[in-house]
Amino acid sequence: MKKLLSIALLIATFTAIGQQATVKIESITGPKPYTSLDLNNNPKNFQFAIVTDRTGGHRPGVFLDGVKKLNLLQPEFVMSVGDLIEGYTTNEERLDREWEEFNGFIDQLQMPFFYVPGNHDITNKVMEDKWKELYGKTYYSFVYQDVLFMCLNSEDNYRGSGRGTIGKEQYDWIKKTLAENQDVKWTMFFLHQPLWAQEAETLMWPEVEKLLVDREHTVYAGHRHAYVQYERNNGKYYILATTGGGSSLRGPELGEFDHVVWITMTDEGPIMANLQLEGIWREDMVTDESKAFFSPMVSNSPLKISPVLIDGGEFKNAVLKLKLTNDSNVPMTADLSFDYNPNLLPTWGKRSIEVAPNSVELIDVELESFKTDLVAEFNNLTLKGNFVYKPSNSPEVKADFNYGIRPESWSAIASKTIQVDGDLSDWGKLSKQSGVGKSIKTDPFSHQGSKDAAFQFDVAYDKDYVYLAANVQDDDIDGVRSVNPARQDGFHFILDAKGMDSAQATWGALAISTSPLSNGKLNNEVFRANRLPEGTKVVTKPANNGYTVEVAIPISYVMEQQGANWKYLRINAYQTDFDKDKMHETTIYWRPLWNSAESFVGSGMFKK
Repeated sequence: MKKLLSIALLIATFTAIGQQATVKIESITGPKPYTSLDLNNNPKNFQFAIVTDRTGGHRPGVFLDGVKKLNLLQPEFVMSVGDLIEGYTTNEERLDREWEEFNGFIDQLQMPFFYVPGNHDITNKVMEDKWKELYGKTYYSFVYQDVLFMCLNSEDNYRGSGRGTIGKEQYDWIKKTLAENQDVKWTMFFLHQPLWAQEAETLMWPEVEKLLVDREHTVYAGHRHAYVQYERNNGKYYILATTGGGSSLRGPELGEFDHVVWITMTDEGPIMANLQLEGIWREDMVTDESKAFFSPMVSNSPLKISPVLIDGGEFKNAVLKLKLTNDSNVPMTADLSFDYNPNLLPTWGKRSIEVAPNSVELIDVELESFKTDLVAEFNNLTLKGNFVYKPSNSPEVKADFNYGIRPESWSAIASKTIQVDGDLSDWGKLSKQSGVGKSIKTDPFSHQGSKDAAFQFDVAYDKDYVYLAANVQDDDIDGVRSVNPARQDGFHFILDAKGMDSAQATWGALAISTSPLSNGKLNNEVFRANRLPEGTKVVTKPANNGYTVEVAIPISYVMEQQGANWKYLRINAYQTDFDKDKMHETTIYWRPLWNSAESFVGSGMFKK
């Protein structure tokens, strides 16, 4: 009775395996929110993984990391292609230690593991006897889901690296096993040394390949620590890279990387994916607690740089003041380095600074020019910062920031009252302009010079408002109220009222945008008024060869940001120009956008 019950359970199990699960979904008429209900769940398909060389100059920790990643992936089983220990010894005590270490890794796998020997596992009789003591046969086979798995021993003559073999006894077994499994849908070979790519004699391997030529088959090997795919003998043959074995790790292009292989076996053959270990992560790789810990470290620059602001247009020298702040509860290392600049010379090129938890370090850097240059002609001096936070119980947190540094002339804010009507006669000559040396982003042949697109602007204030004005040249006006000014002819001011604290800011500023109207009418609609201070005024008016822009921002907003005795504003301006049915696009900046790689500390600083 017990035997009959066991048979019944076995039949039920295979019946369940053979049944294809279906989707039960509510009735939906019309278009469907899915592409198909024909799920990719053929019960004949299965998944397994392959690990490759662990040793031959093994790098500690990598193979164990692979084991942990396999437990995340949950294959049905794991194959190997040898070189599991360092070996190459007749010292049994050492062999015992090495196999104990390796099996300690395998014991952590949550699925079966199939051993295959490499030259580091068997190169003499002592090592072969140890293998047989631990694992029995050095070559064997099994069938699963109508696929024949052949685990071979390329070390059956103890010849070592680059001289692998398949001897007569093993060949006879291979021939017999293949003959007994002629009807399987696929055959897979696993061995250590890639005998098809070996210069030294391989004994019976050419005869083995002859047995495979008319079979659907795939061959996997390791040994060379560099990935290569071959198409030969009516099949695909692979040399796998490493799962911790010695490697220069020069990248996928050279086949040098740590990986596990993921195989999905289908009726049409194996579908193979190489999964680099560094691309497989636990579900708790970031938690709310860890994010709260490290986000401030990588989101905000720990380095504040005083802007190099001068009166006038020439620069000789200045002291650059750096402030390193570590607001965390762990130590921080700051590696600072200046790129070469032919016109700006700092007193040092590289420096590494340790900053204790919750502390500040102040550094002065003398900066000078080789010659007296006009400020407008300087290119950025780039300061690179690599910051490493060192928690005691978790991995290091790294953040990289680049800072542009160059002298900037102070710009003055005139005190005057302006009528915001688009008439610029009460401004006088506007002091700032686009032009040579300024930033232009354009398509080929789109920008035809200053008549096509250019601008002048200025800033003023009184007790009620900060005023901005621009005179914009544009010989082909294309604008309507319903379109974002950034996607048509438009003008844009960016204003940061946080004072000197804004000199390094890349966000938190006001963005005031407007467009001229193609119909020639005045545009006094405030674009995205809900994002601007209440009471902001914007007027855009047609003019000869373009249009004018006037803006008034309540002085109360500036005082909220900087206090009643406010003194500084940071301002930028740019023009968008679209011509010929928007086929040609040009953007002209007075200063580089503050969040761009070309920006520099203190660009666009104005003072009363």
